[in-house]
Amino acid sequence: MNCSKKKRIKIAIIIGHCSVFTIVPGRRIIMKGKCIFVLIIISILIPPPSIARELCVNVPKVDLRVGPGTDYEVGWQVSKYMPFIQVGISLSGDWYAVQDVDKTVLWIDKNLVTDKYRCTVVTTGAVNVRTGPGTHHRKSLLDHAKQYDSFKVEKSEGQWIKVRAEDNRTGWIRKDFLWTP
Repeated sequence: MNCSKKKRIKIAIIIGHCSVFTIVPGRRIIMKGKCIFVLIIISILIPPPSIARELCVNVPKVDLRVGPGTDYEVGWQVSKYMPFIQVGISLSGDWYAVQDVDKTVLWIDKNLVTDKYRCTVVTTGAVNVRTGPGTHHRKSLLDHAKQYDSFKVEKSEGQWIKVRAEDNRTGWIRKDFLWTP
C-alpha cells in the first residue's frame, strides 16, 4: 500500500478509568490523566509515511555513527559522493538515519549530505572504468575502481553511467557493477 495515499487514522485507547490517549501518525501522543499503558508497536499496524530519499556525502570524509550524535561510536567512515537512502531523522532533526549499499543503517549529520545530485558506489571487487559507454572504449584515466569507491553521477546511457570522482576525473562504468539508489 502506498503510504502517501493513506488517510490519517486516529486511534483512541481507553484503559480502565484512564483518559483517552489519541495517537495520530506524524503527531504527538496526547494523554490526559495518569495510568500505566503498554503501547503495542503501532508502527506495524500503521506504518509512517515514507521519508526515503536519495542523499550523497558532500564533504571529503565522514564518520557514520551508530546513533544520532557525536557521542555515539563510529560505525564506518566514508568518502565524498557515497550514496545513501534516508530512512529516518533524529528527534532534533539534526541527524539522518541512512541506509547504505549493504543495507546497514547508520547516522549522519544532515549538513554533510545533499540531495542536489545523484551518486553511485561500486558493488564488486574491481571494475574497469572506460572513456565511453561500452567495452570497445579504452580505459579512462581512472583505469579501474574497487568495491566501495563512490562517484557523482554525470549521466546515464543505456547500461552505462558516466561518473565523476572526487578529483574530477571522469569515466564510464557499467550499471551492473554499481548501486545507485
